[in-house]
Amino acid sequence: MAGRIRDTDIALVRERSPIAEVVSTRVTLRSAGGGSLKGLCPFHDEKTPSFTVSPARGFYHCFGCGAGGDVITFVMESEMLGFTEAVEWLASRAGLTLTYEESPGGRTVQQPKRSGQRQRLVEAHVAAAEFYAEQLGTPGARPARQYLAERGFDQAVATEYGCGFAPTEWDALTKHLRGRKFTEDELVTAGLAKQSRRGTLIDRFRGRLLWPLRELNGDIVGFGARRLLDDDDGPKYLNTPETPIYKKSSLLYGLDRAKREIAKRHRAVVVEGYTDVMACHVAGVPTAVATCGTAFGAEHISVLRRLLMDQDEFRGEVVFTFDGDEAGMKAARRAFEEDQRFVAQTFIAVSPDGMDPCELRLANGDMAVRDLIERRTPLVRFVLQSTMDRYDLDTVEGRVAAMRACAPHVARLKDRAQRPEYARWLAGRLGMEIEPVTRAVAEAANAVARGQRPSAPAAEVPTEPAVQRPSSEDPVLAVEREALKLAVQDPVLAGPMFDAVEAVAYTHPVYVAIREAIAAAGGVVEGTSGPEWVQRLQDGCDDLVAQSVIGELAVEPVRRDGEVDARYAAVLLARLQEIAVVRQIAPLKNKLQRLNPVEKPDEFARLSGELFALEQHRRGLREQAIGGL
Repeated sequence: MAGRIRDTDIALVRERSPIAEVVSTRVTLRSAGGGSLKGLCPFHDEKTPSFTVSPARGFYHCFGCGAGGDVITFVMESEMLGFTEAVEWLASRAGLTLTYEESPGGRTVQQPKRSGQRQRLVEAHVAAAEFYAEQLGTPGARPARQYLAERGFDQAVATEYGCGFAPTEWDALTKHLRGRKFTEDELVTAGLAKQSRRGTLIDRFRGRLLWPLRELNGDIVGFGARRLLDDDDGPKYLNTPETPIYKKSSLLYGLDRAKREIAKRHRAVVVEGYTDVMACHVAGVPTAVATCGTAFGAEHISVLRRLLMDQDEFRGEVVFTFDGDEAGMKAARRAFEEDQRFVAQTFIAVSPDGMDPCELRLANGDMAVRDLIERRTPLVRFVLQSTMDRYDLDTVEGRVAAMRACAPHVARLKDRAQRPEYARWLAGRLGMEIEPVTRAVAEAANAVARGQRPSAPAAEVPTEPAVQRPSSEDPVLAVEREALKLAVQDPVLAGPMFDAVEAVAYTHPVYVAIREAIAAAGGVVEGTSGPEWVQRLQDGCDDLVAQSVIGELAVEPVRRDGEVDARYAAVLLARLQEIAVVRQIAPLKNKLQRLNPVEKPDEFARLSGELFALEQHRRGLREQAIGGL
């Protein structure tokens, strides 16, 4: 049985894997002040960024869905890996060798590095890509080289994009990879081989030009294969099937190359094929990507939105380049249906003669491709025009029918300010007065609203009232939150003074639960800053809301412009105690006011003494807080 990874190795993996660098392979991060970074959460769909990363503390937290953890947790969640596989993934990335231990009879056994399933499948694809690339130079690959040359790509470009050729033999790749110690089960699971009718293992791709399909982090997880030979009765394009590491609904070809330019230029160009991506990149449009054997859908949008930082405060651009034929028109209309998922403005770029980017570059050069993108048209205008083109606008009936067909498109525009402008544009194109068009758009908008209205709720079953999450903006709870934030982020700085303030000083039940978790962990004197401390506190909390809030506190900037030092900690904790004392004073004063000192002199004297002591304590805390400023 394989052993566990040595704790010192896990700590080294965390140290050598900067969380901002790892997260940035999937999310565009921008400064959020206080040393924190912010982006769109990769774990749920959102319009305003709530995903926060604290590089200094090696922790991330999403204030929207509650996801959070350290760099290992991020890899586990984003790559769908177990703990050990995530550590191995990060170790491989950082160039580290792991040591595995087990103790039979108290004896430590050192074991060589092992690889999880994902790592093995990726390694098989890397080996396959190398094999295919080598085959591209063989005599049998002449049709593949000719295909690339006819589309304007020389050997240097083919090499840069990892193009390869699958030999026509039944099991050329299978034999090669079996010789590299990959098992038959691994080859079938990876989608590189399949069972023949006779039960033997054969290659999935034969006699085809291939492109490696890479994830955002650069890992090869599949292949796209183009038919070349006349006797190949398979589909024109054949992709790797769905596997544990390849999901075509979320993968975009070329995104590993384009991601930085997309984030930098705030623009993504969506084309239809692999050669279109290559042509755009070579021609100076480095933000081009393409789907892999499936229609552009919701998961592709989620991936692009995270890179574009697609949020309310910023509007990027997504430019679609569809063919000018009927299939391209249908694709454009489907894209417009998904348009509402973007905050970014969507455009379409169609060559006047219907050529795709690859054909356009071949016919007119690189500049023509760049001009095509720059001459983009708003997608809504394109959809409206293509809809009108289906009707005879020379007749009253045709104009009215076109208006009714176009009105729902205008009504669905996410930017309400654009609706009256497009209604006016539509009226001009139809040759109609603005009033009936505006009325048709309003009616369509009302119909959409009625369709989105939720149905009447079923009878409610009484339940225990849920504990509300404390607001980070609540001024009444601000001091409590800052004190806990200090303990989570820098327990050494919080020190014994924090431990001296008991849970009764906290008023919100979630904050009380967190304070109790800190006490259960031995107090801050037992803590060391970093993701291990945060995880330890979360593990000590039974309350799921409290666990999530701990994640928030780990990455949330401290509300102080100056340096967070021992003086600040002393002032903050003195203020926390002062507020707690004030809460004790108020009911005591009320009780004294209701008490008759003649009838109950002893009780009055006792309560008066308690009030005096509390007032003295409050003044001392106040002076301590003021003196520390």
